[in-house]
Amino acid sequence: MTDQKTFVNNALEATIRIGVILLLAVWCFDIAKPFIIPLIWGIIIAVAVYPGYLKVSGIMGGRGGAAAALMTVLGLALLITPTVMLSTTLVESIQGLAKGLHEGTVVVPPPGENVKGWPLIGGQLHAFWSEAAENLSSATAKIAPQLKTTGAWLLSMIAGITLGILQFVIAIIIAGFLLASAEGGAKATQAIAARLAGDQGAGFARLAEATVRSVTRGILGVALIQALLAGLGFMVMGIPGAGLWALLCLLLSVVQIGVIFVNLPIVLYVFSTADPIPATLFLIWSIFVTLLDNILKPIVLGQGVDVPMAVIFVGAIGGFLSSGIIGLFVGAVVLVLGYKLFLAWLQQPRSGCKAPIEPGCG
Repeated sequence: MTDQKTFVNNALEATIRIGVILLLAVWCFDIAKPFIIPLIWGIIIAVAVYPGYLKVSGIMGGRGGAAAALMTVLGLALLITPTVMLSTTLVESIQGLAKGLHEGTVVVPPPGENVKGWPLIGGQLHAFWSEAAENLSSATAKIAPQLKTTGAWLLSMIAGITLGILQFVIAIIIAGFLLASAEGGAKATQAIAARLAGDQGAGFARLAEATVRSVTRGILGVALIQALLAGLGFMVMGIPGAGLWALLCLLLSVVQIGVIFVNLPIVLYVFSTADPIPATLFLIWSIFVTLLDNILKPIVLGQGVDVPMAVIFVGAIGGFLSSGIIGLFVGAVVLVLGYKLFLAWLQQPRSGCKAPIEPGCG
């Protein structure tokens, strides 16, 4: 009876302790939940720019705090400056369009005759375009429900983008603090990894770090290059709202849909409004920009990581489909670590085996 009472008392005490710990963990998570996404982005940014931070710190005589502050200011400038410019241009364009529609001064150029030859939509598009060129109010009245739906979607998207920009501002500031204390952070990361994975923990931590940098270069870096080149072509051809189309190219490239869904309609627009030679040159440029990711990704994705590129790519895309943009990094890291753990399991000798993989061993 004494042993039974002792067991019950110990079990009850352990249950209470575990319950208190779980309650504290859930409470901490609820408090920190608004900062989890910016914190994850801050870690990703810090890991991605750490090699550059080391170079800047060396140039500044080893002053890590000053180098981290400079990197933070540069990051905020790179984020905020294009955002303000794009927002100003977009607001001015919307105000000008609204004023022109109210005063009846908006002029839509008539379509070229070659628009009729476009497959599937050529005839209907040419008719609607011609009506808009003659009487814009009558044409827009026919698509008023679609315009309302599109406007609501645009407002929702703008609100989401605004929240995302605010989170990125916080993330860049967090990344600056992490860079300033990079040595302590590295020791803490290695200690946690060693606690979780034993002797292989440090190797897994380095692998996760290399994977984040690989995804940053192979997906975000390539997407940024494509968007900049596409935007340059739009500006040269005088496409209205070139900056907005370039931003859309960036988003589509990041989510691996591709810039073709922006380039193709703009190429058709250019061929219907511009001379044949500039339109043909723009077509060649657009094809080059569209196919550029097929050239760059095999070069930079997986660089510095002893893992097949397909594993990183599948992890990034699968992570994005399940968790959004943040999943590009988390998915790639998780799948790479899982792949490495699977290989380590395969290479462990089984009972009675003298080699990691020995034919007929069992």
